[in-house]
Amino acid sequence: MQHSLSKLGALALLAALPMAVFAQSSVTISGVMDAGVSHVSNQGGKSNLRADNGIGVPNILFIKGQEDLGGGMAAIFQLESQFNLSTGASLPGNNLIFGRQALVGLRDRRWGTLSAGNQYEFMHDALMFGGFDSALTYGGYYTFRQGPFNALAVPNNPTGASDFDRLAGLARVANSVKYLSPAIGGVTFGGMYGFGEVAGDTASSRTISLGSNYVQGDFGLGAAYTDARYSSMGNGHDGIRNWGLGARYRLGDYKLNLLYTNTRNTLTKGEVNVYQAGVNWQMDVAWNLGVSYEYMKGNAQLAHNYAHQGNATLQYWLSKRTDLYLQAVYQKAGGDNATTQAWINGLYGPGSASSTGSQGIFRIGMATRF
Repeated sequence: MQHSLSKLGALALLAALPMAVFAQSSVTISGVMDAGVSHVSNQGGKSNLRADNGIGVPNILFIKGQEDLGGGMAAIFQLESQFNLSTGASLPGNNLIFGRQALVGLRDRRWGTLSAGNQYEFMHDALMFGGFDSALTYGGYYTFRQGPFNALAVPNNPTGASDFDRLAGLARVANSVKYLSPAIGGVTFGGMYGFGEVAGDTASSRTISLGSNYVQGDFGLGAAYTDARYSSMGNGHDGIRNWGLGARYRLGDYKLNLLYTNTRNTLTKGEVNVYQAGVNWQMDVAWNLGVSYEYMKGNAQLAHNYAHQGNATLQYWLSKRTDLYLQAVYQKAGGDNATTQAWINGLYGPGSASSTGSQGIFRIGMATRF
């Protein structure tokens, strides 16, 4: 009888071991969603009322997991699927179920994180997620960069210039390996390499990205650089080069941000500089007001085209996860060409630009997170 009890005890211990391991692991499903109605003052020469979604925040479903491997190390994975809330179709139109991000890697509390897959680069990670772009806090998709710069001719881009400085994460890096350090004295840094996978030519169609952030209390700084080459440009040896700097500071109920980015087509030498300043005022627990201004300026290869753009967003938070908002965006464009057209980001398809040098959007929306 005692021998049988010992066997039962041993079996119970073995059965409990996997449960102990799984207790140190987790898989979470979360997401963000946005829907609303936008009035565009001039879209192809006419005003337009649009049921736009994914503007205040993108519509993304996240599946994240980690397994504790012991000694401060964990195996991680992350899958992100972006979709059109109105139709359920995957975005950005490539019909990939996890086209936004798909990665697997190792995270160590002492040495940092190493991951591989289809991932964001550091213009997005260090500058946008670092809190230096007004679009993250209150501006949303309309306040990312577009303007009269289609001649930048960014490959695989819906307009040739949508999100040309890459902060919105519209362009990810496939077949990439990425490292991010732990925080050391308030400093984090990282690097990424995207393999071009061209036999006999490792420099063709590859991507290199670097980024760093410094955070000390209410103050933050960020810097990033990305050089992405494309097979359609100079036999894979030319592409789009981006770099940028950001600063932010919290002063009581106010959050201030400054952002500079530079985008250059290394084949055509077309170049755009962006200067942005914003302030976010937490009026009380429920009300938030954000205002930003940005100036975008192209060089001679882009006919000296420029755009002034202002944004104001008033948010009312129903809870910590859900807000209602009113947003007004206005762009004034010009340049050497008298027919330069304004074009706010997020308006796609033929005839989406204004027929004049100005374009405005007024939006009523709702965003939620789960």
